Amino acid sequence: MWTEPFMQRALLTALLLGPLCGLLGVFVTARRMAFFSDTVAHAALAGVAAGLALGWEPSWPMAGISLIVALLILWLREHTELMNDTIMALLMSAFMAAGVVGFSLLRGFRGELHRYLFGDILSVGSGDVGLAAVLGTTVIGLLFFGLSPLSLLTVHEELAHVTGIPVRRLNLMFVVVLTLVVAMSIRLLGIILVTSLLVIPPATARNLAGNLRQQIVLSILTGLLGAVGGVLLSYQLDLPCGPTIVLTCVSLFLITLAAARRPGAIRPPRPACP
Repeated sequence: MWTEPFMQRALLTALLLGPLCGLLGVFVTARRMAFFSDTVAHAALAGVAAGLALGWEPSWPMAGISLIVALLILWLREHTELMNDTIMALLMSAFMAAGVVGFSLLRGFRGELHRYLFGDILSVGSGDVGLAAVLGTTVIGLLFFGLSPLSLLTVHEELAHVTGIPVRRLNLMFVVVLTLVVAMSIRLLGIILVTSLLVIPPATARNLAGNLRQQIVLSILTGLLGAVGGVLLSYQLDLPCGPTIVLTCVSLFLITLAAARRPGAIRPPRPACP
């Protein structure tokens, strides 16, 4: 298993994207943006169909369409009276329908549709691994220098604005970074399951963490264990990779939930963010 090139690429991708999703997931759940992630992931199907129709590598048009949808969400929030969930449901339905229609017009790509819906990390190429490495390095660098402003923005947006933090620019940066990570993680889990890697690790960490920093560290570890463990289990048990990663993360959540509630356990105080 360890000498197979496709397994080396799969494990390296899981090693890069699992902790990255765990890190971003803390802020996604605290800012109640799980539906936002789900929307840009489903909209990516239109990008996959466009890429296949044009004969391009789907990763780039997939990321491009996801970014367009993310910016449309922000623009509609600022320029219309529509509620957030209405805007996201509208855009998700429109772009998902466009993607399905696009696939119906293509011939011979039904296997690709299944791969992008449910994920197929074993098929990632060297280019995908390189893209994940560049994205991971960029995101970690940005968060390293912007962790304190982003934490304050997450806890109290008005206070962040008063203290001089560029709230609008920081929000835009976070949305762009989150969208690119979601688009890349579709190869890991698929469009339907990708949000789970942003939600389950921070929820698992919250069972044990006493403050925000502990939650970030534990969420990164959970993302790492869930992604890498899921890839190894899917190979050993001959199971679909994306669902196996999700079930591994859910198992970790249940273990930490039981540990936090066992008789005599000291229940940690709630983290700073909601």
